[in-house]
Amino acid sequence: MTTSVLVTRPAGQAGPLLDALAAAGFGPLHHCPMLVLEPVEQLAPAQRQHLLDLELYQHIIFISANAVRYGMERIDDYWPQLPTGIHWYAIGETTAQLLRERGLTPLSPGQDMNSEGLLSLPQLQSVDGQRVLIIKGRGGRATLRQSLEQRGARVDELACYCRSRPRLPPDELPKLLRDEAIDVVLVSSGEGLGNMLTLLSAQETTKFSDIGLIVPSPRVAALARQAGFSNVVTAANASDAAMVQALQQWQAGD
Repeated sequence: MTTSVLVTRPAGQAGPLLDALAAAGFGPLHHCPMLVLEPVEQLAPAQRQHLLDLELYQHIIFISANAVRYGMERIDDYWPQLPTGIHWYAIGETTAQLLRERGLTPLSPGQDMNSEGLLSLPQLQSVDGQRVLIIKGRGGRATLRQSLEQRGARVDELACYCRSRPRLPPDELPKLLRDEAIDVVLVSSGEGLGNMLTLLSAQETTKFSDIGLIVPSPRVAALARQAGFSNVVTAANASDAAMVQALQQWQAGD
């Protein structure tokens, strides 16, 4: 039985997941980004100062693979050779691999690819008086910063890219879901889910509520169910392998 799958990763970042889905026998496969990523072209003076002060931080955390892609470009402008004596952190394996390619040895929480996973790492338990730099996109959750500040750390944030909703005609997404008979949508983040809901009217959300959703965390699963979707499977995390495994679980239970 064929399974029509919609992948919603940003443009330029869906290829490996589409390849993995094809290798696992899923198809037909479709791609419609639910997030648009763009670099922050002009950093504010305070943000530039964080880069100048890079060697003063004990901990530098990359919140996503995109934080590495965009953030390291900024760091390269100021630091042709990276300072030593810093603990580097990655929220997930893809993020960690990008840092390894830069010659770094990042700490990562493994399968718990979220702020809570990072906060459980031993190196971030006793940070009173230490400086932490979080490299991220604009907006997003404040859990990591707030928790580290509660532990006594001095936390700064470097927002090096921004996320926005794709500019689609009002009827394009529902038309795609309908015309391609989409069985299941792979959602990579809560923001991506929110954008998808915005691109569907309330009536259309109800109409498509029986479509399967693969989501990367219990938090996003709760948001999906609150929006009226009942056929939701939660992946272990947002990695390609975890999303494929969750889709196989969804298909087995269909």
